[in-house]
Amino acid sequence: MAHKFEDRVHGLVDTLLADYGGGRTIDAEVTLDHPNRDTVIDIVMKLRRIIFPGYFRNQAYRVYTIRNHVSMLMEDVIFNLIRQISIVLVYCPEYQDASPELIASRAEEITFAFLEKIPEIRTYVEMDVEAAFDGDPAAYNKDEIIYSYPGLFAILVSRIAHQLHLLGVPLIPRIMTEYAHSQTGIDIHPGASLGRYFFIDHGTGIVIGETTEIGDYVKVYQGVTLGALSTRGGQSLRSKKRHPTICDNVTIYSGASILGGNTVIGKGAVIGANAFITSSIPEGAKVSIKNQELHYRYDSKVKTESVPLDDDDSWFYII
Repeated sequence: MAHKFEDRVHGLVDTLLADYGGGRTIDAEVTLDHPNRDTVIDIVMKLRRIIFPGYFRNQAYRVYTIRNHVSMLMEDVIFNLIRQISIVLVYCPEYQDASPELIASRAEEITFAFLEKIPEIRTYVEMDVEAAFDGDPAAYNKDEIIYSYPGLFAILVSRIAHQLHLLGVPLIPRIMTEYAHSQTGIDIHPGASLGRYFFIDHGTGIVIGETTEIGDYVKVYQGVTLGALSTRGGQSLRSKKRHPTICDNVTIYSGASILGGNTVIGKGAVIGANAFITSSIPEGAKVSIKNQELHYRYDSKVKTESVPLDDDDSWFYII
């Protein structure tokens, strides 16, 4: 019986090994030349500790000064980030035939250029915390936001990944933002540009595409999509402006979809829930769905009631 079981196992292994010889993308066996996802995630979490030095400390580390704490984290991040960037630079055409020494040198330059951006990232994150606290009456203190708000975590990781994206690092920024996506339900491409004082309320189901540009003092609710009109063009659309531009002081309510690279939402506009927008909205406009109706059923009767617009309808841009 035992031999029969072992023979079946060996048969399955032989079948898989034969299947691995197909020469397909999924058949690649060289794992040492691929980035380590767990290491990249660990880098993100250590960078969060560096950005919030008084929060998220690993109690297993016995450090007694902020200098020792930051030095230990920084050395670990530098070592691992250089290694991971060295691995992924071969995805860039200009480095495919480069010597290991050149790749290692370039990876070191990128790593230090990125880490020099940490104070700038911290400046933006401080404003993101302020935006969440000022914009959410359910927040009783800023520690609550830093420790528990998924929107802040997704924005933080996006800001980290975006700097690496700007430095031309392939793959790693996407691993970072997809990790945040898996943890929060918020999908922000590392290519997206986020302005100051950005607030994501609730967060789940938000999609922000690669070429999205978001201005300052923007507030976005759950279920919002800032996407492309169509992806049928596939790779031919790469590097083209496919996603909308959101100007300063815009509020976008839950379920709204704003699509297209030529779509601009003007400064101070308010986009109502469930709006579907594929063309630009003027500055200061309020967008609402026209003539929504509520249906009530009771005692076998149906009552229909229209949902009124704002008292001042002249403010509205009806779609």
